[in-house]
Amino acid sequence: MSKTLIENHDIVVPGALLAEGSYKYGDGIIKKGDNYFATVVGLFLDKGELIQVKALKAKYVPRPGDLVIGKVVEISLTSWIVDIACPFIAILSANNAIEKRFDSVKDDVRKIFDIGDIILTKIFAFDRTRDPSLVTNERGLGKLRGGRIIEIESAHIPRVIGKKGTMINMIKRLTRTQIITGQNGRIWVQGKKPEDELRAIEAIRKIEREAFTQNLTNRIQSFLSEKQS
Repeated sequence: MSKTLIENHDIVVPGALLAEGSYKYGDGIIKKGDNYFATVVGLFLDKGELIQVKALKAKYVPRPGDLVIGKVVEISLTSWIVDIACPFIAILSANNAIEKRFDSVKDDVRKIFDIGDIILTKIFAFDRTRDPSLVTNERGLGKLRGGRIIEIESAHIPRVIGKKGTMINMIKRLTRTQIITGQNGRIWVQGKKPEDELRAIEAIRKIEREAFTQNLTNRIQSFLSEKQS
C-alpha cells in the first residue's frame, strides 16, 4: 500500500523519509527500494500520484523557453555576454537580437544594447555542454527602460505569480504598476509614482519571506489594502 509520511506543504530536510510504496517523483527526492527520501531542504508537495520537494534555496538553472531578465556585462563585435543570475554565462548573438540580418561591418552592437542595459530575454538553447544562448528578436522582448529591478530566490517566482496569475495581477491592480517576472528570480517593477513601485516591492518581499505559508494571497491583499488607506 502506498502512503505519504509527511503532510503536504511541510518543510523537510535531506534524508527525511517522505513516502512508501509506488509514486512518481520529481525534484528533491531519491528512491531506495520502496522508500522515498528528501535530498534538499524544501517544501514537500503531494500532488496525488506525483511527489516532490521544492528547494527553499536553489541556484537558477536555465531551461529553453524560460523568460529571464538579464544585464549586459560585456560586448564583442557580434554578441553580448549577459548576466542572468545563474552559474552560467549567457550569450546573445546579434542575429538573435534583432529581426533584420546583422552586418558586423555596418552595424554597431552598442546601438542595440550597451553595457549595463537591462533586457527581457528568453533562453533559446541550453544543454550543460555549452553556455545558454538567448534571443530578444521576439515580440515583447528587449530593453527594459526605467522602473526598478529586484532579485528573489528563483524558486519563489511561481508563488509571486500565483495560480493562473492571480497573485501578480492583484499586486499590479492594487499598486497601479507594471510588473515583469523573470524565471531567474529577477523582477522588474514600474509605476507612475515611486511610492507605488515601493509598495509593490514590499508585497513581493513579503511573499518571498512567507512563500511556504497558507492563505498568503489573502494576507497580501490585506497588506496592500492597508497601505492604500
